[in-house]
Amino acid sequence: MSKLKNLLGPMRVPFLILAPACVLAGLGTAVWSSGPVNGWHAVLAFLGGLCAHISVNAFNEYFDFKSGVDSRTVRTPFSGGSGTLQAHPELAPQALATASIAAAIVAAIGVYFFFVWGPAILPLGILGLFVVIAYTPWFTRSPFLCLIAPGLGFGTLMVMGTDFVLTGHYSWTAFIASLVPFFLVNDLLLLNQFPDVEADRSVSRRHYPILIGRRASSLIYGAFLLLTYLSIVAGVVLGLLPATALFGLLTLVLAVPAARNAYRYADDLPKLGPSLGFNVLINILTPVLLAVGLFIG
Repeated sequence: MSKLKNLLGPMRVPFLILAPACVLAGLGTAVWSSGPVNGWHAVLAFLGGLCAHISVNAFNEYFDFKSGVDSRTVRTPFSGGSGTLQAHPELAPQALATASIAAAIVAAIGVYFFFVWGPAILPLGILGLFVVIAYTPWFTRSPFLCLIAPGLGFGTLMVMGTDFVLTGHYSWTAFIASLVPFFLVNDLLLLNQFPDVEADRSVSRRHYPILIGRRASSLIYGAFLLLTYLSIVAGVVLGLLPATALFGLLTLVLAVPAARNAYRYADDLPKLGPSLGFNVLINILTPVLLAVGLFIG
């Protein structure tokens, strides 16, 4: 059991539900716009999304261990890494191997779909792998890239990629749906950076909570939440999403207090805890509710 726990630690298993939630949104757009889909292709889409998430988590664990940042963070249930490599430094090569194998599985699935649909999939596939590998060592040095890369991976690339491998073409429906996890997952990582400001600054990372402060960054957080729900409304108004996609607005009951408390307690980290928890729930429930709306729409 101890060996299994050490293997799963760098994967950050409790958070892996996010990728299936985002893939589910892409499955929803494909079903709503094109009808029944290939079940085997849907399974591969979910496996690819899950492996991409495992890969980025394990790479993050490995690079954060090598930089020493995780040993300086105040760990919360939502940030600061799993602690596996701090407790067992000898497992660092295993974490790197986990990340690399998961990325290779994603690449293999991409190659399969290349032969199914042709070269149109290449922009999504190549950019997706680049985001997975480059996020921790490079993107965390650029405030703007650090802000948008998580949502680009889980939103634009994962939702649109799922829709593409199931339908063989790009669609505006998939694009508008992808904006939901784009803004939400950007917010997820943004708010999780609040407790890590001092530790991240010590290893020369540059993100907005460091650059402009937590209070100003909380305004970005609130703006991205607003844009999430406006994207759903715009999709319905434009006819790109069914009216039942408005189910995604139900998480506003969590988003409003999360945004308010993120601003109010931006520099009071113990009181920020509930917003971190709400943030995770919003990221999981909103794409799922959007998908439900697409399935029944």
